[in-house]
Parts: sequence; structure tokens; C-alpha cells
Amino acid sequence: MGDTGDMANTGDVGNTGDMVGRTVIVTGASSGIGRAAATELAARGADVAVVGRNPDRTREVAERIGGTAFLADFDRFDDIRRLADALLNRYGRIDVLANNAGGLVKKRALTADGHERTIQSNHLSPFLLTSLLLPRLEESAATGPVRIIQTASAANVFGRVRPGDLDLRNRAWLGGWPAYCAAKLANILFTVELSRRTEGTGIEAYAFHPGFVASSFAADTGLMRLAHVVGNGNLGSSPEEGAAALIHLASVDEVGSASGTYFDGFKPNGRTSSGAGDTALAARLWSVSERATGNPQ
Repeated sequence: MGDTGDMANTGDVGNTGDMVGRTVIVTGASSGIGRAAATELAARGADVAVVGRNPDRTREVAERIGGTAFLADFDRFDDIRRLADALLNRYGRIDVLANNAGGLVKKRALTADGHERTIQSNHLSPFLLTSLLLPRLEESAATGPVRIIQTASAANVFGRVRPGDLDLRNRAWLGGWPAYCAAKLANILFTVELSRRTEGTGIEAYAFHPGFVASSFAADTGLMRLAHVVGNGNLGSSPEEGAAALIHLASVDEVGSASGTYFDGFKPNGRTSSGAGDTALAARLWSVSERATGNPQ
């Protein structure tokens, strides 16, 4: 998955540990930074669940890195429920859940579940997956640290989350960017509330901005086409550079920042919308997301 914003600081990843004996779930792992992160974490010894929508690419990545392929369309809650069941049947322990799937939808459209596609794929489906896996994650945290990581974006600065209009039915579409920015702010608010709800369990929750990654992200939008023309096709960092912060958060022994922190690359407490620090908004978003997904916690 690509992103919108300043290029991430790739930092020094030399203190990230090996992952031998640890289970990592990476969604959106068939391309972009998800594929790069899954590849590196597997190289460090992790047993990686490679989650993707495209069957051929997802299976190719899994076979190449020695992981296991899981197929799911994040536009469909039924797929997320089947995915959660498959993951729970396959893994008795989960050490890292990396919610990386998502993207920007150019034209306004609803999913089969009746939600705007961008908010469902970027927030509601990851929320549902996390909720369904949370009991197993809590069990795993009883014997070792567990991390839940959201791929957010600096675009959250322009986001506005309105729990009463989560699907942006009453807002201008503008090529999908308002929905994307709102979804990325929702990722951060979800992380804040998740950290509060899991305090003392051994679970740590983080969100991060991977930088502006050169990938297929939003490639069919006018803004991104113009940006690539201006950049002579060389705009943005590589997927490997964008994945570096995710790999770091997944594998470092001590993150050094409190659960709930949003990182801009490797830098904690990155720039956010003023709404990102609204704990009441985070709690309301959680409640609305429970009702939207039909999965109360």
C-alpha cells in the first residue's frame, strides 16, 4: 500500500530483534510495503500469515517467503470473519497483527455491507479482524509481548471523523481524498482506544506513517498522476523503505514509546489532526464501529 505525505525517516533498524518462533499476521501483504514487511519478517525467522485479496500474488509471496497464504476481500465482512476463523484455527499464538490493508477509492461506492469502501477497507474491516482475534491476542500476551500495528498516514492531518456520518454520505467526495484522510485518522483513533482497552494485558498498539511510497496506491487519481509526472516517475520511497518502520515496530525488543503512540516513520508523536487526541471521539468511534461491524466487544 502506498501513502500520501513526507518520505519516512528510515532510521537505524539495527536494534530490531530476530523473530524466530513468533507468529506475525500481515494484511495487504501481496504487494507494496505489506509484501516488503512480510518478506523481511520471514527472513528474520517469523512464521508469517500473508493476507491478501489477489490469489496469485498472495500465494506467490507466501510460497517465496515460506509463509501461509490467506485470502480475504476487505470490502466484505463475511470474508473478514472467515479469515479470522482460518487464522484462529491455524495459529495457537499470535505475536504481531499488522493491519496494513487498505487504499483509496476514486469513485464513491458502497460495499456489500452498505458502507463506503474506503472507510470499510481501511478501518471497519481491520477493526472487525482485530476484535475477532483479540481474545487470542490477549491469551498470547499472557506469556510474551504482543503488538497490534496500524498503517496510518500523515494524511490524517486533513481528516475529519464524524461518528454520525462515518460513510461520508453528507460530504463532498473530491476524488476520495476526504474519505481516505478520515480513514487514516480513524486508524489513529482506533489505536488510541485499543491501547486504553488493552492496558495491563501485555498488548501494545501503535500506528505509523510509512512515508510517501512509490507504489500503485491511488495511481488512477488525477492528483497522483500529476505528482508522478512532476517527479518523472521517481516520486516517493521504495516499498522496502516504507516498510522499515513497520518491521521495526513488529520486531524491536522495546519500542520505547507508550502504547497508543503514532509514529511518523521512526519518529514518535508524529503530526496529527487535532481530533487525534480526542479520547471521547475515539471511544465514540469504537462504539459506532462495533455497531457497523456487528461485533460488540
